[in-house]
Amino acid sequence: MPSMPSLFTALFIGRFQPFHNGHLLVIQGMTKVCGRIVIGIALSQEPKNTENPFTAAERRDMIQRALQAKDLIPTNDIVFIEIPDMPWDDAGWAQKTLELCGGPVHQVWTGNESVKKSFDGLCVEIKNIREVPGISATEVRKRIKEGGDWKKLVPDEVAATIQSIDGVERIKTL
Repeated sequence: MPSMPSLFTALFIGRFQPFHNGHLLVIQGMTKVCGRIVIGIALSQEPKNTENPFTAAERRDMIQRALQAKDLIPTNDIVFIEIPDMPWDDAGWAQKTLELCGGPVHQVWTGNESVKKSFDGLCVEIKNIREVPGISATEVRKRIKEGGDWKKLVPDEVAATIQSIDGVERIKTL
């Protein structure tokens, strides 16, 4: 793989259901090596359900607030895209995702095997993200549902947003 231009674009794809401290760590790391960061919010039109309780707009708001609080926005070139689901067509989904980025993408950052497979062969480097032990959106939702301590797993701004949109009750009743 040729060396990356000093100001290259990286795409970070996730469901962000919800955005948590592990996601924040990834973006903080990306700001040190990427010129432009595209945050791709996957399953943008998915109806609310147990695994996807938040709309794309709610997730974007959570992420934006958390990044602004850490002064990552507007200090860095970070943009958002909403990625619609295209079942049964991994290559088409990946190609459409790259088109939505509005310019060349040099790397895709993901820990999801299906996403990696979708971008395989598209002339974009895949950067593997490892899960932070004990921090996952699944764990956050589980703790919310069970009345456990979930707030320490998410940025303060995300916790405040979840509470302001009645997200705790939503997760408990879905």
